[in-house]
This record gives sequence, C-alpha cells and structure tokens, in this order.
Amino acid sequence: MEIVLASASPRRREILARILPTFFVIPSTCPETADLSQPPARIVEQLARQKAEDVYRSHTAALVLGADTVVWAGGRLLGKPKDAADAARMLRSLSGRAHEVYTGYCLRGPGIGVCGSARTEVVFNDLSEEFIAAYVATGSPLDKAGAYGIQDDPQLVRAVHGSYTNVVGLPEEVIRDQLIACGVPVL
Repeated sequence: MEIVLASASPRRREILARILPTFFVIPSTCPETADLSQPPARIVEQLARQKAEDVYRSHTAALVLGADTVVWAGGRLLGKPKDAADAARMLRSLSGRAHEVYTGYCLRGPGIGVCGSARTEVVFNDLSEEFIAAYVATGSPLDKAGAYGIQDDPQLVRAVHGSYTNVVGLPEEVIRDQLIACGVPVL
C-alpha cells in the first residue's frame, strides 16, 4: 500500500522519512476549519482528519497521513502568525513561560481510520527584545505555529517535557506505533 503525507511541511517530511523507506507527498488543499471552542487536542484532530480525508478522496488505495500542530498558551490557541508583528507578539507572550504543543494526526486508508493527538509541554527561556527582533527577521517564525521552530535556535527553549518531534510537527514515536498497528513496515 502506498503511503501519502498530506502536508507540505518539510519538517513533517523529514520526520516521516526516519520511519518509512518511501512515501509520497500530496499536500491537502482543503480550507482548515475547526470548532475553536473545543479543547486543543480535539481541534488538531479535526484539522488532521480534514486534511487526510481531503487527500484520501482522490487516493483511495493509499494510506494517507494528515497532521496539524498548534501551540496552546494561557488558554489561547496560537497558530501561524499573520505577519512579523504578530510573530513578535506571540514570542513575547511565550517568553519565560510554559506552554503546550498539540499535534493531531489522522491515518486514513481502505478500512483504516485512526486519529489522535500528542501533547508536549515546552518551557521558553526569557527572550530579549533584541533576540525576538533578530529571530523574526530570519522569516522562520512566519510559517510555524506559535511563531517558532524548536529546532531553529537552542536559545528559545529551556525544557521540553514529552516528544521533541511533536513540537517540530509530527510525534515520531506515536506515528511509528500507529503505522505498525496498521500493518505498515517501518524502518
């Protein structure tokens, strides 16, 4: 059975390549809509399911993996920033504090429909205005939930409690186990 990653994220592609010898990348093009009054785990599961179902409709012989990641801080959902000012605002709100990162996943294939989520707590270092400005100027925060990539700079994070790859965008350990449970040979 062919495996399809329904995401354009290069980070998800890198993580999945450590699990599977071959797979295809066909990004979902569906609009992302979720009930934002739900808990963050439910939100990311809904979004991952939408992405997997979107790609599965045109690839019904494949096993499709959809995923979505959000940052949950102070009772608020932080997705991707709208612009550089929004990225700087998000980084200031995370500075010196703990927050949670949720990644939802959905595996959809013939007779297969497995969805779930993973949660990781991340504690940020205190970030100076100079650091925030320089980091935002790189452009890297603009395409990431919470306006940061944990892999971008070791000065961002003081501690990670849970799956590091979940924060990057795909919980490697969980996905490996789910693929094995679906009968997929992994590396």
